[in-house]
Amino acid sequence: MATVAVAAGLLAASVGPASAGKATSSQHRKPTVVLVHGAFADSTSWNDVVKKLKRDGYPVVAAANPLRGLSSDAAYLKDLLASIDGPVVLAGHSYGGAVISNAAHGAGNVKALVYIAAFIPEKGESAVELSGKFPGSTLGETLHPVPVSLPDGSQGTDLYIEQSKFHDQFAADVPKAITDLMAVTQRPVTSTALEEGASEPAWKTIPSWVLVATEDLNIPPQAQRFMAERAKARTVEVRASHAVSVSRPNDVADIIEKAARTVR
Repeated sequence: MATVAVAAGLLAASVGPASAGKATSSQHRKPTVVLVHGAFADSTSWNDVVKKLKRDGYPVVAAANPLRGLSSDAAYLKDLLASIDGPVVLAGHSYGGAVISNAAHGAGNVKALVYIAAFIPEKGESAVELSGKFPGSTLGETLHPVPVSLPDGSQGTDLYIEQSKFHDQFAADVPKAITDLMAVTQRPVTSTALEEGASEPAWKTIPSWVLVATEDLNIPPQAQRFMAERAKARTVEVRASHAVSVSRPNDVADIIEKAARTVR
């Protein structure tokens, strides 16, 4: 019993000051940056962006986007956001833009949205609809469909970019030695996720920033500009492929930090 009492005393002594210190430091810390990858990628696509953000003192979380369905992916992200203490800057790439738009709606700690060569849908719009709104996307002709059973038991289709076409379609400005690995490790997205209409978007109430990739063959640059203008976003353009977070990580980190500096 004496040992238990001593342990309890030590715990009480350590918890009090630590909690107070945490409360004090939280008033001055930078917002947490949450990064959400899109289709045909995974969280490692943010690696060099993460390095710069962390070097500049930002807490970072790279979310594992399930890529199963827009509403379910957004619900997953919303739960993650709720676990984070303090303000959040939420950034999404590609299909991840649709996910952050859904997930941030009603999430009180999300203070800024950053779209990186991403979809910024209005309510009811899908990724498929937006990518076909303007000419320039060649993604459809590179896709390899794979029938799969979904978690609810229904039948669906996973979409991959054919490995031999991955470099030219997704990441033409990234060295082929790297894209050969990216092609093998790509995460598939269900066709359902790309066809599902968005819910009420958060960009209507949360300040937004947009990076347009001008050499993008997945989401036409004209579509990116249209969505950015509609969202009244602060916009920069970068000469880059769809995989801009890999080819131009400093530019991506810079626009995220611009958004973060507005968070108080």
